[in-house]
Amino acid sequence: MSMNQPQYDESQIQVLEGLEAVRKRPGMYIGSTSAKGLHHLVWEVVDNSIDEAMAGICDHIEVTVHTDNSVTVVDNGRGIPVGENAKLKRSTLEVVMTVLHAGGKFGGGGYKVSGGLHGVGVSVVNALSEKVVVQVRRDGQIYEQEYRRGAPQYDIRIVGETEEHGTTVTFHPDPEIFTETTEFDYTTLLTRIRELAFLNKGIAMTLTDERTGATNYFKYEGGIKEYVQFLNEKKEALHEQPIYVEGARDMIQVEVALQYNDSYTENIYSFANNINTHEGGTHESGFKSALTRIINDYAVKVG
Repeated sequence: MSMNQPQYDESQIQVLEGLEAVRKRPGMYIGSTSAKGLHHLVWEVVDNSIDEAMAGICDHIEVTVHTDNSVTVVDNGRGIPVGENAKLKRSTLEVVMTVLHAGGKFGGGGYKVSGGLHGVGVSVVNALSEKVVVQVRRDGQIYEQEYRRGAPQYDIRIVGETEEHGTTVTFHPDPEIFTETTEFDYTTLLTRIRELAFLNKGIAMTLTDERTGATNYFKYEGGIKEYVQFLNEKKEALHEQPIYVEGARDMIQVEVALQYNDSYTENIYSFANNINTHEGGTHESGFKSALTRIINDYAVKVG
């Protein structure tokens, strides 16, 4: 055995508590600490608001990039619960923001459909932010709590009264984590926000950049039908209206929209709970098989 072999004993075993693990290995949670990982913070917060929309509660989501490169996400959903968590004896808001795997998407009661794991995503955002301020509008009150690098700065407190409901999250990405850049790209944000508006018909989404004064508002009553038309804008469609099918079986909802054009290549965009499945999956292969079978059957019938 080499005399230079590093020592390995009890002293080398570390136990990371709370959000320490996230800050120690952020790539395990957001993929990287590059620009892609930075923007992933926005998606995690927005996904929670989208889940409120998918639950039929929220109908407007606002995303604002401030001049200091912090981001605020506002929704008019139910608002994160603020009462005491029975198990941890802390406010539920604080638990959601500071404890991994704490949220309303595990038991199936709070959300029937969700795109992320509420409590995992937002607590990761909290861990990787220099500062986070959350305001919850619920039960006639405005509740607030501030965090610094994942740690609560004070107990949840009431800062006002309101008849509105929803959640506001403002976060400042931590430059100690995102050493490459903490500057958000408006085009990247715009592309995803618009995509989410297409995927969730009737949901209004506003994106504002206070650095430049740019504002974009999206709301598509036609949903993915309008998305297909948008994707075909620079192509010659072979039929004016997209073919659209929707249905549900075994509590799984399915929407399909397609429109043939004069190009030589196919473009299939598939999503599961609003998440782009770039690598396909059984849902995409099933669609292709069904479409091929239907066209073949029709060709046989008409000769």
